[in-house]
Amino acid sequence: MFISSAFAQTAPAAAAGGDMQSTLMSMLPLLLMFAVLYFVMIRPQMKKQKEHRAMIDALAKGDEVVTAGGLLGKVSKIGDGNIGVEIASGVEVQMQRSAVVQVLPKGSLK
Repeated sequence: MFISSAFAQTAPAAAAGGDMQSTLMSMLPLLLMFAVLYFVMIRPQMKKQKEHRAMIDALAKGDEVVTAGGLLGKVSKIGDGNIGVEIASGVEVQMQRSAVVQVLPKGSLK
């Protein structure tokens, strides 16, 4: 009594092909934004991360390093996940390998 019957309408045959094209055109800006985001942000970050991992893997005893906390020191011990860094004569601290931010040229510390 209160509910009326609903009938589906068919789309005109000429508009069916154009509808697919308009859907692709509306997705084009989204795809372009993702491509720009990938080349501007994601790819350089992955490259930087790969370089950092290579630097950490190449650490050797006697290297002079800068840590994430700003400490400068010489690597005195190397373990699997951590290193010993001598920050002053007779003062050695243990830290994670990933805390090393930069390897300095030999002779930078005196």
